[in-house]
Amino acid sequence: MRTTKVRTWVWIGLAGCLALTAIAEDPVITGVVVRQRWPWSRLVDIDYVLRCDATQRVDIALSAQDGSVSLTLPMDSLSGDLYGVGPGSHRVVWDPLKSNCARDILTKFSVTLTPEPLPLYMIIDLRRKPGEAGQVEYLYAADATTNKYGSWEYNFVTNAGEVIQSVAWTGVTNEALYKTKTDKLVLRRVPAGSYGMGDNMDIAVNLTKSMYAGVFPLTSSQWNLIMHNTSATDARPRGVTYNDLRGATNGVPVIDWPTTGALVSSNSVVARVRSKTGFSGFDLPTSAQWEYLCRAGTTTPFNDGNSDAKYNYIGVMEYENNGNTNKYLNALGWYAYNSSATHPVGEKRPNAWGLYDMHGSKWEYCLNWHNVTSVFGGTDPTGLVSGTKRMLRGGNNDSPAWQCRSAHRSLIVPTGGYGCRLVITLP
Repeated sequence: MRTTKVRTWVWIGLAGCLALTAIAEDPVITGVVVRQRWPWSRLVDIDYVLRCDATQRVDIALSAQDGSVSLTLPMDSLSGDLYGVGPGSHRVVWDPLKSNCARDILTKFSVTLTPEPLPLYMIIDLRRKPGEAGQVEYLYAADATTNKYGSWEYNFVTNAGEVIQSVAWTGVTNEALYKTKTDKLVLRRVPAGSYGMGDNMDIAVNLTKSMYAGVFPLTSSQWNLIMHNTSATDARPRGVTYNDLRGATNGVPVIDWPTTGALVSSNSVVARVRSKTGFSGFDLPTSAQWEYLCRAGTTTPFNDGNSDAKYNYIGVMEYENNGNTNKYLNALGWYAYNSSATHPVGEKRPNAWGLYDMHGSKWEYCLNWHNVTSVFGGTDPTGLVSGTKRMLRGGNNDSPAWQCRSAHRSLIVPTGGYGCRLVITLP
């Protein structure tokens, strides 16, 4: 459902504030109160009440001015209840230090809160500058009923006999029409959730934040536009080292996830993506996020939901036969027994969330240090705080099927060149 913009004007003084709210159709934002935490902090608290149906969820778009000066609001300057918000009282916290706000005390501050429907996809045109008209486009569930974006599929994955509710934009693979493998980054909105990680699904993981996940691994053409602003027509996944993606532990500054968090070196691929797109939240997924994305609600070795696929732990797939071909994996990815080369992305079946090439094709880096002895679960797990090798997931075009399963983890020194799938973890 498309929503109506709700515009709220708030004037901040040192003693308090006055909120004036314009009423709009459902959903409605009311009760806006804004206060700066002065003098102990420059942070600004924006409290509001969302009125909507009990099951409805919306995103909250926020724009602001200090007097007549429009303020930039980068993603990392905002935290709190912004994405997938339900009815009730909520708070957003804004950090002026991360925006173009020159004053310590905000005495005249206006804010616009807009409830918006949750998009299914975000498309970022790498040929356009941040904020330029047409740079970012959103696709909604309602778009699936039109012909504007080509083909869609519904509920096409059954996990052990149970249908996974899903909507996937399969028209995204039409490169001739949409340029989604060369000129644009397409990301799928994935909700927060819990799942069982590992082959036995016995490691409980709770991911508290939604994210946008790359529909494809980063391609060579996209890499060229990001790093050199030059065009190309190579839609195969790009091989990059972890150190080139984020920075090195012996670099200046030191880059060492999770100790240094989202910090990356200024000339890294991730830094260039952030600058090129204007989205400061871009990064690699954690290993827990990657498996969550790969499974897309399935509990089976591969994300097609086929429960009769069996394997053992000595590296021999019991269901690899007929010349070592795996009938399940053949439809999902490129691996040792159906390919001798790297293929363009998006040629195989997607998972229930419309993500392609999660199995095979090219190993994908995760943020984590690799842990041989155990797998870290819990809430938003970040893994080991130190190590020598980083985590790889998904398998390669020369991997046997058992290395391509959802739960498999591999490792490589940070200077090894492999693929990546970019994500934006929402605040």
